[in-house]
Parts: sequence; C-alpha cells; structure tokens
Amino acid sequence: MFLQRRTPQLPTPEEALKGRPVPEFAVPSRHTVLGNPLLGPYPEGLEVADFALGCFWGAERKFWQTEGVWTTLAGYQGGSTENPAYEEVCSGLTGHTEAVRVVFDPETVSYAELLKLFWESHDPTQGFRQGNDVGTQYRSAIYTHSPEQEAAVAASREAYQKVLTAAGHGTITTEILPARGRTFWPAEPYHQQYLDKNPAGYCGIGGTGVSCPIGVAPAGE
Repeated sequence: MFLQRRTPQLPTPEEALKGRPVPEFAVPSRHTVLGNPLLGPYPEGLEVADFALGCFWGAERKFWQTEGVWTTLAGYQGGSTENPAYEEVCSGLTGHTEAVRVVFDPETVSYAELLKLFWESHDPTQGFRQGNDVGTQYRSAIYTHSPEQEAAVAASREAYQKVLTAAGHGTITTEILPARGRTFWPAEPYHQQYLDKNPAGYCGIGGTGVSCPIGVAPAGE
C-alpha cells in the first residue's frame, strides 16, 4: 500500500523526495500501437504537448487514438523529484502529476483540437483528484512548450470556464505552467500504452459532459 497523505498537499522542493541522478529502468524503444519511437529527437515538423488529466493509463489512450498524433508517452511532470518511481509519485511526496507527452503533426491535428480533447476528457474543477482517484498526482495540468501554446491554453481555459459555469460546474483548477524547467520523466515500461497491453485494465478518465467550444478550426489556422 502506498503512503498517502490524509489531505493531499503539494510538498515544497525542500520536502520532496530527492530521487536519483539516473533512472532505474530503460524506456521501451517504440509505441506498441503507433509503432513510432517513444523518445526524441522527433521528426522535423512535429510538435510536443504535455497534459495531465488524472490516471495516465486512460489519458494516454485518449491521445494515441487521435489522428495526427505520432507518439505518446506516460510520465511524471510538475514536481521536484529526479527520476521518480511510480510508488514515490503515488506517495504525494514528489509533487509530480501523472502526465502524458503527446507528439503530434500540426498539419493534421491542431494544438487547439488537442486542448478540446483535454478539457472534455476529464473534470478540470476537482483540484487534487479525478473522481475516486485522490492525490496530488491526479491534478489537472498543462505544461506549455511555446508562447503560442500558452496563448492557446489561456483562450481555451476562458472559453471552457464560461460553458462549465453555465452548466453549473465550479472553477477550473488546472495547473498551467511552462514545460521549461519542469522535466518530463518517462514512467516505467509497464505504464507505457498500459491499456493496449491490458485492454480490460482500469481507466478512471471521464469528463463533465460539457462540450468545449474551441478547437474546431482546421489544423494550421
């Protein structure tokens, strides 16, 4: 059983587990569904997006099923611990989210469309939880890779908050921060494409049922 704080609370960098200078495992070379490499460098013209929306098993599947997504990778992001292990992240003592790195072709799927999928695939108003999954690692988060991504996130958050409020939902609590300085640490091999390897496995992903009004423009616009 993993050590969990009674009330989820992010640790300070000083409180966080220190981790280790090198990972304790090797990341698989290729995606089990898409067949492409998991780790970069990625082909020219592709872009990277980082999202956290609860348990990364179901979240990763949402994105690999999207046309234009070249590869996906489950990992940990937004905390202080170097090369964390799953059990450490679940303890709440690393500060990381369970995140998904999405490598995509912007000529086929726009970042705005990925944001639409992100917002609609979970409840971004729940703070340190998603449904019955409680803990800081389950918080909603977006880590941006460019000023353009940052602007798109701000616009989509504002638009989605309006329709959430109209539908009786609360305030969006999504953590929105630059990816720079917030290393994406790949998760253990068994987490990568987990629901492809275990089709009947646990998936805690579920949205509010409220449609996001942005992200419908053709890619490239």
